[in-house]
Amino acid sequence: MASHRRSKQPSRARVTVLTATAAAAVALTSQAAQADPKPSKDEVKSKVDKLYHEAEKATEAYDGAKEKQQKLQKEVSDLQDKVARGQDDLNQLQDQLGSVASAQYRSGGIDPSVQLFLSSDPDSYLDKATTLDQLSGQQVEALKKIQEKQRSLAQQRKEATAKLKDLADTRTELGKKKKEVQGKLAQAQKLLNSLTAAERQAMAAQDSRASRDSERLGGGTSASGRAAAAFAAAQRAMGSPYVYGATGPSSFDCSGLTSWAYAQAGVSIPRTSQAQANAGTRIYSKSDLRVGDLVLFYGDLSHIGLYAGGGQILHAPHTGAVVRYESMANMPFQFGVRV
Repeated sequence: MASHRRSKQPSRARVTVLTATAAAAVALTSQAAQADPKPSKDEVKSKVDKLYHEAEKATEAYDGAKEKQQKLQKEVSDLQDKVARGQDDLNQLQDQLGSVASAQYRSGGIDPSVQLFLSSDPDSYLDKATTLDQLSGQQVEALKKIQEKQRSLAQQRKEATAKLKDLADTRTELGKKKKEVQGKLAQAQKLLNSLTAAERQAMAAQDSRASRDSERLGGGTSASGRAAAAFAAAQRAMGSPYVYGATGPSSFDCSGLTSWAYAQAGVSIPRTSQAQANAGTRIYSKSDLRVGDLVLFYGDLSHIGLYAGGGQILHAPHTGAVVRYESMANMPFQFGVRV
């Protein structure tokens, strides 16, 4: 009968090591879970709101760069048109002198004054020509016009070159700001995606309730003149989505709404919130605000809306929201501007 050998039991030392390893693994897992807990709905909302504000700051910088780009493009185009017209004028003047030279050649020789002009350094012609007696008054006048035109063209070409460089730098800045805005919005969306469907619905319902409540509270004070017309235009835009860089009529960012609303009233104000801060008389007391006044928020003046009366503003809040009324108490008020 074959003998049965007892299986070898693990040593006490080995059991101790295994137990300690398992315990350490459990502890590390527990610590990791404690170190990185799932944020609550309110925490996510707070972080998302912060990212939206940072995106809006970048949006205002983007708007400023875009406005500068458009202005530079027009200036460059105007300068290039001037250069082209100036070159045509210069060519005509030079053709006229060329005709004089041809006529003189056919009659037996070219006037020394014309020879000097047709030389490789015509810009110094008048200085050299003072020693010649052959110049007629008409020739002197024509040559002076050519010299002035050459100098003017050189200056305009220099200005156009500088503007083109500035335009290229602005386009680079515009691309960076656009990327920054998109990055902040992507981070916010990632946070929102971490919520459950029920939590997202609860946040949306909360936002919707705030919008409905503010509609009942807003617009309680009458406005007058162009401010009234601007405010009425903004009211017609209620429900339009916030889109960074948008100036209406179907979507807006914060300063896009205010500049569009005043444009409907026949008043041109700057594009960005920081520039709009200087579009009129500043009002530092909330009690002195009138409906239609511009209202600025945050120390960097990165958000703006229209005063709606009753401590409310009408504004384009942020990505994911629509043009609506909201309490001024929700943001740090800086001052108002009466356009």
